[in-house]
Amino acid sequence: MKCPFCDHLHDKVVDSRESKEGDAIRRRRECLACERRFTTYERIDEVPYMVIKKDGRREKFDRQKVLGGLLKACEKRPVSMARLSELVNRVESKVSDSPDREISTINIGEFLMDCLRDLDKIAYVRFASVYRDFQDEQAFFDELKTLMRQKLPEGR
Repeated sequence: MKCPFCDHLHDKVVDSRESKEGDAIRRRRECLACERRFTTYERIDEVPYMVIKKDGRREKFDRQKVLGGLLKACEKRPVSMARLSELVNRVESKVSDSPDREISTINIGEFLMDCLRDLDKIAYVRFASVYRDFQDEQAFFDELKTLMRQKLPEGR
């Protein structure tokens, strides 16, 4: 395992334990060169889950891609990595629960937007601006108005 800090190829396992769900093994490792610690996860290699892109292409589901999008949307926001990781796990569960192990990116995007709307409004707007590909400020403003209407108490 290559150290993410110094790229050294040798380490020692300090701690190993199963994840809460029992679907992965979490290992704490210590680099033998720089002595910094990092975490790795070991998962069963199965038939890949696929996502169907907007143009019809199929692509292997990539947890890191989903997490990367969430990290960008939540940058400098008070959203913990644990919450983001939980969101990615929920998306992965949706893919694995589908009978043919495929899901459209539209379903994933809408699901993530629903979750972000409840989690952090600013992160939601950031994610929506990329996902919905706003072409001008009017589309962005319309999304903000919709969000504000949902927030107003009934009777207004």
